[in-house]
Amino acid sequence: MSQTALEGCENQERLLEERRRALGEEHPETLAAMLDLADCLWTQGRLIAARKLEGRVVAARRLQLGEDHFDTLKAVGKLAVTMAAQGELTEARRLFSAHGDFEAARDLLEGVVAASCREFGEQHPESLTAMSNLASILWQHGYWGEAYTLQHHVVDLRRRINGDSDPATLAAAGVLEIMERDAGL
Repeated sequence: MSQTALEGCENQERLLEERRRALGEEHPETLAAMLDLADCLWTQGRLIAARKLEGRVVAARRLQLGEDHFDTLKAVGKLAVTMAAQGELTEARRLFSAHGDFEAARDLLEGVVAASCREFGEQHPESLTAMSNLASILWQHGYWGEAYTLQHHVVDLRRRINGDSDPATLAAAGVLEIMERDAGL
């Protein structure tokens, strides 16, 4: 793991602690910092720690914003992808099923992908995460071909950008392998 990646997470941890002290545990800016730290941990392959933070953000955003708010859906998508990367596709599917309207969630996540790609470019980590989130809910709702194609694209991009041994590449490839296994490929 690169020194830059380690420093990035350390900086994110400091920012989260500053926000907690200044704003409180469940302030929207604290929750955003928590989700950013979870993303950083995820890219390092620290999925257990990322999942714990994502779960806290999902719970808080559900209470504050409701099930169908964009920020809640984004957090649920990230948590579902982490669960899937840990091999828990059934639990990830249950998370989204409990969430409600699949079409609304799909529309929102497609919008997140489009906006992220437009703002940051397709190869940016935020865009790749958004694409994985979309692939996850597509998979969970039976759109296996579309989900597999999208997740395969994410893995290809991550390999090209970060290499085969990068933790984010390995995690994305792990999700793809689970999809292959579940589909009997």
